[in-house]
Amino acid sequence: MSVEIDLLFYRNNTLYPLKLSLLRYQGPVAGLKLSDIDWTSGMLRLSGKARRQVRLPLPQDVGDALLAYIEQERPRVGQDAVFLMMVAPYRSFAQSSHVSTIVALALKRAGISDAPSTGASLLRHSAATSMLRSGATLEAVGTVLRHRSLDMTAHYAKVDIAMLEQIAQPWPGEPAC
Repeated sequence: MSVEIDLLFYRNNTLYPLKLSLLRYQGPVAGLKLSDIDWTSGMLRLSGKARRQVRLPLPQDVGDALLAYIEQERPRVGQDAVFLMMVAPYRSFAQSSHVSTIVALALKRAGISDAPSTGASLLRHSAATSMLRSGATLEAVGTVLRHRSLDMTAHYAKVDIAMLEQIAQPWPGEPAC
């Protein structure tokens, strides 16, 4: 296996836990800078929607993966960006769509051809659905996803038919024909 393939695999292993843990859009993850990581307090600074800056906790497993990537695999160049292109000249992602490209390549390598989405939104959607199945309320998921309206979060509940069947109330009156 070449160094280029090893780096791609390792970078993806780092990027996915970060994406799943923080449930952020691809832009903030793609644009993550070394200066955004506060190792001492275990916090990340991200720019979200409308360039809003937020500070979020850095989960231990994500921090461990990031540190391993930075110390062992990331090219030693004078770039502040955490995630760099795979070939020289090493530079940060020019577009946030590179995260979606990484997800699409991972799906292809895994032989998954029927995914409902092939982009980074698939990770966001999967994590939100997993939170709901684990008992999180729709309000809690909406808060984590930083939705401004519960209606935006509601579409994550629509796909969980098993959960909806458990909470559905019987129809009052006579049974349907």
